[in-house]
Amino acid sequence: MTDGYGRTIDYLRLSVTDLCNLRCLYCMGPAGVPKKAHGEICSLEELAELAEAAVALGVTKIRLTGGEPLVRRGIVSLVRRLAALEGLQELTMTTNGCLLPELAEPLRRAGLTRINLSLDTLDPEKYRRLTRGGELEQALRGLEAAEAAGFSGIKLNAVLLGGFNTDELRDLAGLARNRDLCVRFIELMPLGVSAALPQACFVPAATVLQALPELEPAGRDGVACLYRAPGWRGSVGLIAPMSCCFCSQCSRIRITADGKLKPCLHSDEEYPLRGLHGPALREAMAAAIRAKPERHELDNTHGSRTRRAMHEIGG
Repeated sequence: MTDGYGRTIDYLRLSVTDLCNLRCLYCMGPAGVPKKAHGEICSLEELAELAEAAVALGVTKIRLTGGEPLVRRGIVSLVRRLAALEGLQELTMTTNGCLLPELAEPLRRAGLTRINLSLDTLDPEKYRRLTRGGELEQALRGLEAAEAAGFSGIKLNAVLLGGFNTDELRDLAGLARNRDLCVRFIELMPLGVSAALPQACFVPAATVLQALPELEPAGRDGVACLYRAPGWRGSVGLIAPMSCCFCSQCSRIRITADGKLKPCLHSDEEYPLRGLHGPALREAMAAAIRAKPERHELDNTHGSRTRRAMHEIGG
């Protein structure tokens, strides 16, 4: 399936919940996530039907997101169902890792192929402040559980936060020194509550290269520019939606936990899918894909146009 600009759309980010067990400062307000009625969120059966329709249109990769996907009851059974979809080549998940000690092995057995783990700091006190009460040790145990379960190519996502974790770039990147993983530094975007953060929080991905001059270019992986240091087992990735727009290569769509298709993360356009089935569902998805905008309008003066917080969209 191609959009109106000739881009092949083969990647779906499917949010299974807007709830989270953490309350990160750049993602949501201090009160956390407003509780929605049970019927406002797609059932597991609806999520599976949406995924199946997307695969029928040419999607070959699905990433399960949230909120925090591991707080969704039945997540292992959903993974098992999606992993069985004919034509799906990759089924991945983004998680904060805190529930992986119990779930990594069942998820691996169910057919999840890879994990991205969010980890913005290696300082326990900073982690508590950033997440409003989370424990770094639990996230690190989750990483270890994922490795023990046999997940390879794990990606650690660290949002660049000027004045908060930019003094830890070498330590964070160093996690890839002796492990088969990629530490990816992601530029903070002015979306939702993060748009109100001080301008000093927004730093370019090039800051990482300044802190680690030994890094050498090593190709690309999707939207990430990869780097390696001599002798390192893993790699470092830079994702720069602010300083280096990659919209021309965008291959993704998003479906929110309440069943809305977002052709672009930063657009306010959403297409309702709940209640549609079969050919009607696939045509609604195809129409939304054809309407995908050419690019976002983020820059130093313009924030995201979406009215939703990140936890409501799916990271």
